[in-house]
Amino acid sequence: MTVPDRRAADRPTRAAVDAVWRIESACIVAGLTRLVGDVGLAEDFAQDALLAALEQWPDTGVPDNPGAWLTTVARRRAFDHLRRARRVEEKHEALARERDEAAPSQAEELVAALDDPVGDDVLRLMFLCCHPVLSREARVALTLRLLGGLTTDEIARAFLVPVPTLSQRIVRAKRTLRESGVPFEIPPREELDSRLSSVLEVVYLVFNEGYVATSGDDWTRPDLCGEALRLGRVLARLAPHESEVHGLVALLEIQASRLRARVDPAGEPVLLMDQDRSRWDHLLIRRGLAALERVRALGGGLGPYALQAAIAACHATAARPEETDWKRIAALYDALARVTPSPVVELNRAVAVGRAYGPEVGLEIADALREEPLLDDYHLLPAVRGDLLERLGRTAEARAAFERAADLTRNERERAVMRERAAACGGPARGSGG
Repeated sequence: MTVPDRRAADRPTRAAVDAVWRIESACIVAGLTRLVGDVGLAEDFAQDALLAALEQWPDTGVPDNPGAWLTTVARRRAFDHLRRARRVEEKHEALARERDEAAPSQAEELVAALDDPVGDDVLRLMFLCCHPVLSREARVALTLRLLGGLTTDEIARAFLVPVPTLSQRIVRAKRTLRESGVPFEIPPREELDSRLSSVLEVVYLVFNEGYVATSGDDWTRPDLCGEALRLGRVLARLAPHESEVHGLVALLEIQASRLRARVDPAGEPVLLMDQDRSRWDHLLIRRGLAALERVRALGGGLGPYALQAAIAACHATAARPEETDWKRIAALYDALARVTPSPVVELNRAVAVGRAYGPEVGLEIADALREEPLLDDYHLLPAVRGDLLERLGRTAEARAAFERAADLTRNERERAVMRERAAACGGPARGSGG
């Protein structure tokens, strides 16, 4: 979902609306869905509130509690709709009591449903969007849009599919949910398993978008990481005997531990091997390792999230970069490639193998992926090749690879890193266009 473009909004106000929307959109849409029972309508009412903000905030200023302001306006739109449609009387009466609750202290209560997992509208919305009536791709795309606040373009890049394809997928998904009458609820235990894998995938992708933002001026979006981690913990309480839930939580806890160290004081990216490990959050690391132990205690083989958590644990337990057990990481990536084969997993395996057994071995794997159509525009393929080529002393080729990666990424901070690495390889400067 994107903030509508209105000429009435000046640049600072639009930036404020964008920031508020990234944080509040999931709660607003979830609460509206509970009230009107239609996720498409809920999104429309939220958009109406955004338009009102863009029209009014340039004159009145950004409210002290902008999320509550948006929630109140959107709920009034929902009330008007239900009144015109003469919906069920109890809904009408409940909304009538809330219609004039505009004070920030009151409106704030409308969006605070975060502590009780059973009463969590955001979690209910996630299970609604992950209902088996939808295809796997539609479930993940719709939930990323409604709960992650991501644009269609950002989701399309995450899926490596064209934007029009992704847009139609979301439209069809909302229509299917409406026509099927899917209830707004956390499913009963007997239905939970069939919907859990899609929910886990959504949480994972939302976290990834926060860990390395697809586009924009920020390297990370900690708000998305925090929301994904919160939802993962809620899921672990909801399904305590599901090993992959704990595997995902372990992965997110350990990855989140690095967030402070991933940027310098100026907000510039700091790559893993260059990070100050004293800045890692060791409480989160301990929580992650404990979650990984719960996976092992439940028995059975490690699933894809638990395997990734085990890889993250190898980094988390290495006091210094040179102490990293790259051979174990490479072996874990071998296992991950068998469980969930994909070009992206294979690219990560190339990195690990290159560290464990030499850059020429890693480059052989990475070069084989150049024929993979899904990675044609994936900026991390040339970035990985650039790193391996640089370590082999093939600096001219490395420079070209880093320049290609800079051209492909949509994140401004990441683009700057790739251009710096290209420049460090020497040779004539290339124009920055493209």
